[in-house]
Order: sequence, then structure tokens, then C-alpha cells
Amino acid sequence: DSKDCILEPLSLPESPGGTTTSVDSPSVPCIFCEEHFPVAEQDKLLKHMIIEHKIVIADVKLVADFQRYILYWRKRFSEQPVTDFCSVIRINSTAPFEEQDNYFLLCDVLPEDRILREELQKQRLKEILEQQQQERNDTSFHGICMFCSEEFLGNRSVLLNHMAREHAFNIGLPDNIVNCNEFLCTLQKKLDNLQCLYCEKTFRDKNTLKDHMRKKQHRRINPKNKEYDRFYVINYLELGKSWEEVQLEDDQELLDHQEDDWSDWEEHPASAVCLFCEKQAETIEKLYVHMEDAHEFDLPKIKSELGLNFYQQVKLVNFIRRQIHQGRCYGCCVKFSSKADLRFHMEENKHTSLLPERKIWDQLEYYFPTYENDTLLCTLSDSESDLTAQEHNEHVPIISEDTSKLQALKQSSILNQLLLQESLKN
Repeated sequence: DSKDCILEPLSLPESPGGTTTSVDSPSVPCIFCEEHFPVAEQDKLLKHMIIEHKIVIADVKLVADFQRYILYWRKRFSEQPVTDFCSVIRINSTAPFEEQDNYFLLCDVLPEDRILREELQKQRLKEILEQQQQERNDTSFHGICMFCSEEFLGNRSVLLNHMAREHAFNIGLPDNIVNCNEFLCTLQKKLDNLQCLYCEKTFRDKNTLKDHMRKKQHRRINPKNKEYDRFYVINYLELGKSWEEVQLEDDQELLDHQEDDWSDWEEHPASAVCLFCEKQAETIEKLYVHMEDAHEFDLPKIKSELGLNFYQQVKLVNFIRRQIHQGRCYGCCVKFSSKADLRFHMEENKHTSLLPERKIWDQLEYYFPTYENDTLLCTLSDSESDLTAQEHNEHVPIISEDTSKLQALKQSSILNQLLLQESLKN
């Protein structure tokens, strides 16, 4: 029933839109002449200035607002000669004089250039923070979930929290994101192009892509893809520093205040949690032993007897998790007010091993984890032999894809025998 839907984020016990309008990009003029280039074609302008005017701008990627930067120096070079500002780089200095060439370097070694870059950075940060505040207060947001196509109205956080909670897809806290609409459109376009958001491989169809992202736990974005940097406020905080550099500095500062002796530090392995109680085990083998001894539930045996492949195991585990969380015995469908009462009932009546019919739990909704940090799901067997055994158990005839001799294939096909047998039965 609808009251049993899990809406709150769940975690097992254990020891992270602004509106973008589509307009024509403004043009940027050359510093020295009347040539103009669209902002999106910045490289063409830089190439033009090098070839035609022999001026090189250092560290262009660190300039917060390229258009304003160019307009500022265009005005300054109209007032004073370029040699008053730029360092001169002589090319072919050992060649005859007529073959030598001078290039001009504009960089932040020049105090005026450094001040300009810092001011542009401050202005950009101010604009980003204003945009972010506008998105925080916006209640007219409209978005569609990329995984279940559910629509959301109101504040952007509703959609972002839904994807993190229901689909384990977390792109960060809403307050750390700016230009949210553009961000979501960028991600949706990649999915529409059948591209994995994490490894960025392209797949043949949507189902294959979904299976890949779920199975490989690739429901996250690629942190090495610089395309996403502009959607996180941290990348605008300091001049010329990405979030990785800021994070590295923070980590280093933290280490500087700690002792250097890490000899007694040990890594604690992630623990898997029992399906029926709070017991945790460091290995899946220990957890299986516990569930069999304490609850008479033998998951490997059930998997073998029912011929469950990886995805069916996932659905079964998520089904049991959901029922236990909702206080319902899946053996007799009786609900209890506490998990202790439910556990006593299931163990007393041996209902832990009384699984319902396959059609009850083998449903698409149980592809999604009941608990977002369920380590047990990561340890389930996924061997090719499982799929092969299942195919043999179901007696599914397999037809070769080699159709070079199509007529002969039609005459000798096993399908002819199957059709004949079906006709005799009828």
C-alpha cells in the first residue's frame, strides 16, 4: 500500500538550477584590430592575435572573464604602446636581423594584469553567489528525474534529493551547485546519447546502459571531467585554483596539525549487515554462517536451488530488506509494530525461509537498493556460470547468429520441431 513507500533516506548501521537561456554568444574583439570572434571561439581569437599581431596571453584558462579581460587591454593598448606593458620575446635571436621576430607576452607578472585578473575573479564569484542564492530561493523549478521520469516542482533540492535517495545518484549538496538546470541538461544529454556518466563509455541501448551503471555502481559523475567544474561553487573561490587544488590544500593543512606517526593506523573493512538483525560481519562468508545459524536462512542454498542470477539476487535482497524495514513478515504478510516482534515471529514460525512466489519479489522496483549503503549487494555472486546454469535449467534453445546459409537454417532449425510438437499437442 502507498503508506509503506520508503520516502526517507535509509542507511544501514555503520562502525554528499539556475535557468540558462539559449542566446547567441556575444563576440569578442581583437585587442589591436576590428576582427571579432564569438566567445565560444576563443581559441580562434588567440590564434589570430599570435599570427597577426604577435601577442601571447599567458595562462588564459585562469582568466575569469575573457571578454572583459580583452576589452580592458584593448582600451589600455589604445592609450599606450604595447611595449609599456608586455615582455618581449625574440624569436631566432641568432639568425640575421631580418629573420628575427619579436613576440609580446602579456602575463600576471605585470602588476596591472595581476590586479585585473583578481578583480575579474572577485566579480565572477559575486555573480556566481548571486546566481546560487537565486536558485536557493527559486520555487518555480521544474525538473524530471533522469532515472524514473518522475516530475518535480518547487525547489531544485526536491529533485536532487530524490535522485540521491531513491536512485543512489548524488551529484552533491544542492547548496554547493550553481546553474543547476544547465547541469541537469548536460547529464540528461549524455544519458540520451547512451553514455555512462562515470566511465563515459557508450552503449548500444538504454537497458544495457542502465544495467551497466547499476551493476558497476557508476551512478555518479566522472570527477576528472573538467566540463562539470563550472557547476560547483568551490571552483570559483580562488583565482586559478580548481576544487582538487583547494581540497589538496585543506588536506595538507589538516595533516600539518597531526602527528606524523601513522604506524598504528588500521583500515577497517566495510561490514555487511544481516538481513534480519543488526549483526555485522567483516566477510560475506561469516555473514552467511550467521544468517543460517541464527535465522535458518541460507542465501547460497536459495540461490542455487532457484537458479538466481546476479540481478535476481539483488531483487531478492532488496525485497527482504524492504519487508523487514516495513515490519512485515514476507512469509505470511502479517505486520508487526516492532522489528523485535517481527524477528521473534519469523524465527518461531520458521518464516525466514518461507519465501513468497517469485513473481512477488522478482519485480523491477527491487532493482533499487532499500538501503543506500547496503554492502551485501556488492558481494553477491556474478559469475558467468550462473547465467549458463539458468539457461540450461530453463531448457532454452539457442540459435546461432550465423545466417550465411539462411535457407538451410530454416529447413534444419529446431524451431520447426517445436512448432510440430505444439501442433500435435493442440
